[in-house]
Order: sequence, then C-alpha cells, then structure tokens
Amino acid sequence: SFLEKRVLEMEDKHTLQLKSIKDEKDQLQVLVARQNSVIEELEKQLVTATVNNSVLQKQQHDLMETVHNLLTMISTPNSKNNFIAKEEQITFKDCAEAFRSGLTTSGIYTLTVSNTAQEKKAYCDMETGGGGWTVIQRREDGSVDFHRTWKEYKMGFGDPAGEYWLGNEFVSQLTNQKRYVLKIHLKDWEGNEAYSLYDHFSLANEELKYRIYLKGLTGTAGKISSISQPGNDFSTKDADNDKCICKCSQMLTGGWWFDACGPSNLNGMYYPLRQNNNKFNGIKWYYWKGSGYSLKATTMMIRPADF
Repeated sequence: SFLEKRVLEMEDKHTLQLKSIKDEKDQLQVLVARQNSVIEELEKQLVTATVNNSVLQKQQHDLMETVHNLLTMISTPNSKNNFIAKEEQITFKDCAEAFRSGLTTSGIYTLTVSNTAQEKKAYCDMETGGGGWTVIQRREDGSVDFHRTWKEYKMGFGDPAGEYWLGNEFVSQLTNQKRYVLKIHLKDWEGNEAYSLYDHFSLANEELKYRIYLKGLTGTAGKISSISQPGNDFSTKDADNDKCICKCSQMLTGGWWFDACGPSNLNGMYYPLRQNNNKFNGIKWYYWKGSGYSLKATTMMIRPADF
C-alpha cells in the first residue's frame, strides 16, 4: 500500500542518515587521534627544548664564571683583595667581632666558628648601617651558577669578592650561638633599592634541613615578608624539601626556602636587563617587584642583634 511504501522510504532515509552520522563520527575520531598524536609529539619536543635550554644556560654560566675568575687572577689587586693579604692570619667569629676589634674597612676576612676548626672566607660590610655585617649571599652580575647541589649549598661556593653563598652549615652554627638579625638588600634594573630587615634570624642544623627561622619585619621591600614566616626547610635541585609536588628547586632553579614555591627566590636564574620581565624562575622578591620581575642585585647579610 501507499502507507507501507512511505514507511519503507522513511526507514531507508533514516538508515542513510545514521550511516552518514556514523561515517562522520569515525572521521572525527581519526582526526582526534591524529591531533592527540601531534600534541604528544609537540610535548616531547618542548621537553627536549627545555632540557637543551637548561644545559646551554648552565654552560654559559660556567663559562662566565671561568672568565670572571681568570680576569680576577690577572687583574691588578683591588682594595678587597689587598685587604685579604693584610688580615689573612687573623680570624674572627663574625664580621661584627672584626669591627669591634678596630678593623672597620670592608673586605674579605677569615671567620671561624667558636669551638670548631672550620674557617670560612667571608665578605664583611663595614659601612652599611654602622657596619659589622657578615655577607652570606650576593648576586650582582650572573657570573656564578646558583643552581647547585645540597652539598654545595651546605659548604658554600663562589667568590666572596663577587657573587657567592657563604654556606648553610657555617651560618647554622653561627646563628645558633646567639641571636642574629638578617638584612636583605635589593636592587632593580631601574636604579631603585629596597631592603627587608628581620630582627631574629637563624638556620636549623642539617638534620632539620637548614630550616630558616625569621621573626619581625621592617623595611621598604614590602610590608609582608617574601619569605614565609616563621620559616621553611631548604631545598636544592637534588634535595626536595618543599611543600609542592612540583619540586620547586628544579622548576625555579637555585637552592632556597621555597615553601610551596612561594613568593621569593634570591638564588634563581640571573637575567640581564630587558630579559628580566615575566621570568618565573628569576631572582624574585614578590612583595617588592611582583612574581615575574627578576632583580639586578641582592645581598643577604647578618649581624648580632646586640651589635
């Protein structure tokens, strides 16, 4: 009948539509699979490029450090190096003790922690805020690679006359004998300077992962501390002690008290002018310059609270 014929025609039409939809679905699945394959390949290329970039940056920093050391060796001794020779045979507990003994010229001194035979060369700032400051960290030109191991941060590295890290073990022993203050001096690329001053600073021992302790904050580099208070454990590229599954030291570079990566890292990658913006792994002090601004220079220095 006519009605049966119409029903059959509609069924055939519906069958064709379903087949067309199925064909389109199959084609879309093929396209999605191809797209996923392309995305996976791009991700692999990105990882490879990131690794290659990190290797090149390390090689560049190593080369710059070598050149810097060679230039220092062949150049005419400056006032810092002259002062080493004069005071090399004299040792002090810290720079404040040297200052109180009458040695008020900034330069490199030999320090020895009480009741130990451990000696360290350290730069003493005898001018800032009355002098007597033991410099424990300095960044100024990117000549030293700060993406180092736990052992290197423990023992210290770099050149006290330039960029260096004094060493967590020495600072821990020193700051657990009496109360110290910490001053962090910062410079940006526009000629501005700021500081944060903590009226109580110490580092725990290695067993406690050189946990930093900070209390009290004044200064011009932010009303909020860019290092979480009272403090966090220290992390390096081979010792992950932060509170993030992402391994902050490997991601942000450098050794630091990261928390969950946190608002600061003064040991990050050194970026020159015009390359220092939007750098998540640079030298960061969030509550002064924000999260993506990499600073020009930093100095961390300590002094007894009763100085």
